[in-house]
Amino acid sequence: LGDAVSVVDEVSGFRYFDARDLLGFVDGTANPTGLDLPASALVGDEDADFAGGSYVVVQKYLHDLQAWGRTPTPLQEEIIGRTKIDNIEIDDDDAPRKSHKSLATIEDADGNEYDILRDNMPFGRPGQKEFGTYFIGYSRYLWVIERMLQRMYIGEPPGAYDRLLDFSTPHTGTTFFAPTRPMLQTLVEGA
Repeated sequence: LGDAVSVVDEVSGFRYFDARDLLGFVDGTANPTGLDLPASALVGDEDADFAGGSYVVVQKYLHDLQAWGRTPTPLQEEIIGRTKIDNIEIDDDDAPRKSHKSLATIEDADGNEYDILRDNMPFGRPGQKEFGTYFIGYSRYLWVIERMLQRMYIGEPPGAYDRLLDFSTPHTGTTFFAPTRPMLQTLVEGA
């Protein structure tokens, strides 16, 4: 991109033990696989002009690892919605406050679940006292990302926001559309 951009922030992520994040939980276990992967992450025939592209949300979260470390494991598991050691989903359907897992699970009015492809990378910059997660999510539908963020930040019901945000603070966030190579070539030819 040359001189067309300026570097404002640079984050080097890494893979951690057993696909865990810095909070100690396995991350990305709900990712679509096989034939579900393109159906979840790539725009389809419903939007022919953009078919094959993907909506991409990018966020940098910084964790308060000291506060998280002082939180008892059963409460951590309740907040995340999974057991910490063996990564088993916790059913919180009847709980007054939903877990991160439940708030990030998106369904339409008919009860159909819509997945996104998550590619979270833990990172640490000890010299700057920054430790966190760099989140990248790919979605076929922009509304799925928007609904996920609403449920996390506003809550469902409103006010019952994602308690993970008590320990993880967003520092950056944006949404992009990633076009296909033929779409980019068409744009270049049109310019």
